[in-house]
Amino acid sequence: METATKLRDLTVGEFKTLISDTIRENIEDLLEDLTALSSKEYLTSIREAREDYKHGRVKSIEEIDVYSSPQGH
Repeated sequence: METATKLRDLTVGEFKTLISDTIRENIEDLLEDLTALSSKEYLTSIREAREDYKHGRVKSIEEIDVYSSPQGH
């Protein structure tokens, strides 16, 4: 379906599919968020990242070498 399609150009079936897919995607996103937020390790990593940011322990995207392995391994 073309993104420029107007609602009035959709069939009832296409509209139902669009709504169903949108709801399904939102529920999947919500479940992923709930799973992540119930993980102690995830929450700890978020706290650590915020502390690092607060204390300036960050790198700009230009400073990151995507071709090197972590810790020089």
